[in-house]
Amino acid sequence: MRKLYKEASIESGNDIIHYLVSEDIIYICVTEKSYPRKLAFLYLEEVGREFQSSHGRDALSTSARPFGFSSFDTYLTKTKRIYQDQRARSNLDKLNNELADVKKVMTKNIEDLLYRGDSLDKMSDLSSSLRNDSIKYRKKAQRINFEAMLRQYVPIVGVGLMFVFLVWYMFLR
Repeated sequence: MRKLYKEASIESGNDIIHYLVSEDIIYICVTEKSYPRKLAFLYLEEVGREFQSSHGRDALSTSARPFGFSSFDTYLTKTKRIYQDQRARSNLDKLNNELADVKKVMTKNIEDLLYRGDSLDKMSDLSSSLRNDSIKYRKKAQRINFEAMLRQYVPIVGVGLMFVFLVWYMFLR
């Protein structure tokens, strides 16, 4: 069965009319104001699932026949009793527990996402700092290499210049 796609509640005096539309069929129940809305829609969803499983596609073709679904009345009576007694409260508690569990999971997921975002920001800052440091160290390395080259070749160039000066002084003067 497809997901039930439209549900609403209408307040009328001391009662509330809840309805649910699924696959072109409308399921309706009337409850007191104090009856939990979630439980009313759980009831309607359960009735809808059972109706679809027992009558399925035939429901729309046989709906013109008066009292065509009177056999479904026994199921409605049993289900109504279940939702009116104490099990209904336990069902509501179960539903609330499930919702609390989902809320915990979603909260943890959001916290994890925020932590990852924070970690990504830190990593971005670290990579930016690392890039700046690497540029600084590259410039220092180039300067040190230049100085090392000067230390290596200045004596050779100095000796060569002195040799050229001596040759010029002795022979070309």
